[in-house]
Order: sequence, then C-alpha cells, then structure tokens
Amino acid sequence: MPLFRASGKRGGAMARPGRRRRRNMEVMGSCGKSDEDGAVLPLTRLCLLSLADNMKEVWVKDYADNYLDHYSFRYIMGPFNFLTGELVEELTLLLCTRKQMSRAALHLLLVPQLRGLSLEKCPGLVTAALCAHIAARCQCLWSLDLSGAQQLTSKVLSETLCCLPALRSLSLAGTPCDRRVIRTIAHCCRLLRHLDLSRCHFLSPAALLPLGGGASFSSSGCPSNSPCRSSTSQSFISSSCASPLSPLPLSSLLALDIEFGEQEGDPVAAAAYLLLSLPCLERVAMEGLAQACCLIQHKQFGQTDEFTDREGVPRLEEVWRDRRHRQNMDSWSKTSKGAAGGEEDDDEEEEEMLLWEGYGESEEDASRDLVPSCSQNQAEEKGRVSSGDEHLILRLKDVKGLSCDSLDSLSRACPDIYSISVNVDDCEDPRGRSQGSLLAAGLQACSGQLRSLSVHYPGPLVDLLPALQVAGSSLVSLTLEGVKTSPHTPLLEVIKACPRLKDLLISAEPPTTPHVEGDEEDQRDERDLPQLPNLCSLTLNFSYEHSQMKPVMSWMSLKRVLKCLLAGSPLLEKLSLVSLPCPLNCILQEVLSRLDLDSPHIPLGRVQRIDLPRTDVKMITVKSVMQRSKKLKYVDVSHCWHISHFEMLDCKMDSKVQVVWL
Repeated sequence: MPLFRASGKRGGAMARPGRRRRRNMEVMGSCGKSDEDGAVLPLTRLCLLSLADNMKEVWVKDYADNYLDHYSFRYIMGPFNFLTGELVEELTLLLCTRKQMSRAALHLLLVPQLRGLSLEKCPGLVTAALCAHIAARCQCLWSLDLSGAQQLTSKVLSETLCCLPALRSLSLAGTPCDRRVIRTIAHCCRLLRHLDLSRCHFLSPAALLPLGGGASFSSSGCPSNSPCRSSTSQSFISSSCASPLSPLPLSSLLALDIEFGEQEGDPVAAAAYLLLSLPCLERVAMEGLAQACCLIQHKQFGQTDEFTDREGVPRLEEVWRDRRHRQNMDSWSKTSKGAAGGEEDDDEEEEEMLLWEGYGESEEDASRDLVPSCSQNQAEEKGRVSSGDEHLILRLKDVKGLSCDSLDSLSRACPDIYSISVNVDDCEDPRGRSQGSLLAAGLQACSGQLRSLSVHYPGPLVDLLPALQVAGSSLVSLTLEGVKTSPHTPLLEVIKACPRLKDLLISAEPPTTPHVEGDEEDQRDERDLPQLPNLCSLTLNFSYEHSQMKPVMSWMSLKRVLKCLLAGSPLLEKLSLVSLPCPLNCILQEVLSRLDLDSPHIPLGRVQRIDLPRTDVKMITVKSVMQRSKKLKYVDVSHCWHISHFEMLDCKMDSKVQVVWL
C-alpha cells in the first residue's frame, strides 16, 4: 500500500459538489432499499455492499497488520482515494449502520475529497488520535457529526475545529464541549449554518454568546501549539480577537439540556440575545426560548442589562435596534429590486442554500421553503412599515421547548412558524382554564400552516383533542408523549382531525381500568372510518413494568383503530407497536386477508421495518407479513410469548429478513 504526505489538494478531488450531492445524500438514507417489485439493486449499490462485506478481510486486515500501530501517516494513498467523496461517505455510513466500522477502516476512509463524515453510530471510535487524522486529512469537510464522543477533551475539539474552516454543519451533541470550543467555532468556522450542542453539560447559556458576535473575546480557544494553526490563521484569529466578530450565518441552533448558568435569568437573556443577533436563525431548541420571545415582543430589555454587562456584549435594546434597522433596510431593498423587475440570484449561493438548509429535511419540505407562502408574504408586508411600527419579525420556522402561554407571542414574532414542540404541564391555569384549551388557543394563530407538532403532556389524551382539531388539518407529523389513555380515549377522533399525517407517534400509558367490549364493536360499519392514506411511519408505544410479561388487555376498542390505520395506510413503511393493551395477532390476520384487486396498493405491502415487542403476535402471522412485503428488512418480536425459540430459528433460516427475538 503506497503511502505519502500530501496537502489534500489534488485536481478534481477539490471540486465543489453540485445539486446532485443532495440527491446522493437522500439516497444514502435509503440504504438497502430495492424497488417495490423486487428489482435488482443498482450496480453502484451492489459494489458498495461488496466493499463493505470484504472490508474486514482485505483492506482493513492488511492495514491493521502492517501499518495501524506502527506508523502515523498524514495521508494514505489507498484504494478509496480514487472514489468520489459521495461514495466514500455512503460506504462509511453503510459500515456504521451495519456495525462493521473499525479504527483501521476509518483510517482508510478519511480521504481528502470527503465532504460529510458522521460518526454518531460509532462514538467509541472517536479518539484524540482519530481527530488529529480528521484535522490533517479532511480539511474540506462540510458536515461533521461527533455526537456522543465523550472521551474527547475540549482542547482536542478546539484543535480539530481550527483545521475545518469549510464546515457548514456540525454536531457536538453529548460531548465535553465548553466555552473554549464555542469561541473556536465563532472564530474559525465562519461558514457554519447548522450547530447541535444538545446535552453538552459543560456549556452554560452565556457560553453561547460568541456565536452571535458583538464583542471581542480574549481567547479564541485555539491552542497556540496546535499543528493546524498556520501563521495565516494565527494572524486572522489575533486580529479578530481585537475587534468584535460578526455573527455566524447559523440557520439551525440546537442547545437543549445544557447547564443552567450562574443566575436564574441567564437562559432567557442568552436566548433573547441569540435570537436578535443571529439574523438567519430558523430552527432553534434552547432553554428559556419561550420567555425570550415574550421579552422581545414586549421589549422588556432592561431586565437583561445585568447579564449583558457581565458578559461584555451589547445590551439587548441596542441589538434590537440594529436588527430592526436591518429589517427595514432589507424590506426596502426587496421592494426596490421588485420594482426594477426582480432580483438576480447567484447560482452558486442558491446551490449552497439548497444543500445545507435542506440538510435532513424531506424533498417536500425543501420545495416548500423555496415557494413563498402566505405567511412569508405577510411577513414581508409587515417588514415594509414606517419607522413608527416597532414590531420585529423573526425568521424562526422550527422551535422546540415551548410552553402553552408563550405560543401567542411566538406566533406574532414568527409568522413563518411551521414546526412546534410544546411541553404542557398537568396543572391548572390561574384563570381556571384547562391546559388543553390553553394549547388550542395558542395554536389558533398557526392554524392552517403548522406542519409538525410535538406535545409532551402527562395528562389524558382526550384533553389534547381540541388543540388537534384546531391545527390538525395541515399537520404532516404528530408526536404525543407521556399521555394517559382510557378505554374511552377518542383515538379515532384524533385520526380524523389530522388527515394528512405522514408520521404519527404516540407514547402513552395504558388504561388503568379494563373495559372489555362485546363483538358488536367489530360489527359496526367500517366504511366511514377515517383513514391516513399518506401515513409512512406509525408508532404506538405503551409503557409497561419490566416484571410484567404480558400487558393487560384493557383497551379492546383499540383493535378497531388499528384496523383502520393498517388497512387505510397503504404507504406505511415503518410500524412500531409496543406492549399493546389489546390483541394484535387477530388484527394483523384480518388486515392481511383484505385484498382490493382494484387498488395497486395493498395493506402492509410496502413496510420495511416492524417492531412488535410484548404483543400476542404469532410466527405464522409474521411469516404472512414477510410474504406480503418484498421490502421488509427487519422484524422485532422480542418478548412475544406466543413465539418460541425454535420458531424464530426456523424463520431465520427460511428468510433473508433480520428477525430479533428475546
């Protein structure tokens, strides 16, 4: 294996990826898929699967035996150096997903043309030595995910990020990231658009302030003896330390579950500062975000002066005034260009926006962002106001960590909002209103435009029905966590209120009082039952005690709901039914027996993954599902008491589907 030192700039390997890259990244997410009719996989995909199967016994074995612990190479000239960055990225993801990634394999796959590197599925392999290799070999990375790499120090993270100035997307969730790392990001990663700092417990809210610029900081966080710091980068950092930094072009900032700060009001003040100082921000998850929106809406900036003075950043009133001035200037500029016959778009910049703003979103979400909505037009109209109107319009679209009482202020400040995550407390309102009615009133302003709603509520599911009837008509994704159920929970009404759902997840407590219904429940006319024809993912997860082998069959009317969902959702690809408080085997048998010859879609015909732990499903039913769906890859029947070890082994021998049984 020939080896040599190189700077990583080799001809075509440095070419910037075009729009085709985004399509390739979407294909990556569909690893292992075949056509619905069972057609042969593409040749490229088959070659990558062959590479993955032979990786350990061929290339990895040779490198591990002869080079891994004997030498330290800045660059490896090997078989993967001649693949495109997209193929190397897909191969890396394939090995991580199949749990076949190793330290030696990573060394071979760290090639200069790599643009995206995600090690979230193998955080144990991320060490200081590996980060040094990443910094030396992959200096043109656009996306890096080191989530869960807890063995790294803040010094190692800073040294690595100093060498990756091209980063657009960075995830450090669950790492020992601290203030020093944030300063390094603010100084060295000036193109960053997406940043995930969730579960970084060494970070305080005040430590995030350098992301918004506005002040000079005494230390950049880049060690002076870092091998990646050239004289050019040192002079850049020195000059930037002496003068205030401009804010990063962040459009996504996730920082939930971090340290609370020195004083009680720090999270709110920090969130308000970042909302005002980061003009491109669209997706946010932070503590104190709800109160920050209220603070901005009512311009109560005086209560944050102590915080901003302590941290050495401009006061919020000054930041608000600057943001308001820029908003007016932008509105005037758009109006002028529109009157002149439209503005000219720079193709390269648009291409970059398509790639990184749509990272992790569906194709439909991306197309929606490119077409101005009614709310966007309203926001622009609100921006074209006289100086006497002091309303500030924020660009937030996806917000997590809200409360019911903050929804009204949020909708006023953010007219383009389409995704909300709300934590609803199970307590009475001072005015005597229920939490469900408060949520419904707060969602009223978003009615017709909300596409994703996540609610955590430790109360009865029926309380949330009014809110779903208000906002459900436009919802594509719905998540309900922690809710309580009863034999009379109107789950069919929930389905009826949200006819466009593609993803439905309900994590609930089962009914505590059993209510067994007679056969008349199944004999009702099912022709008028609601259906979810667009549903792709369904999860019904009921809590259980680990000492309890079988769930109590306490919600028999749930059978009717499941028949409705399984039979009326022909596009279903992912199905998870955990510890159901009703019989499931008979439901699946009835759904499988339904076959409409006039319809090209059949129930469970497109399902790819099925999780059925702690249910009464039988192996004969599971085999029937396998025969029905040609795309099925994974089945989990753990703790299913009607399935024996012998049946599981027999099924594994006769099928290529991965079957899990405990």
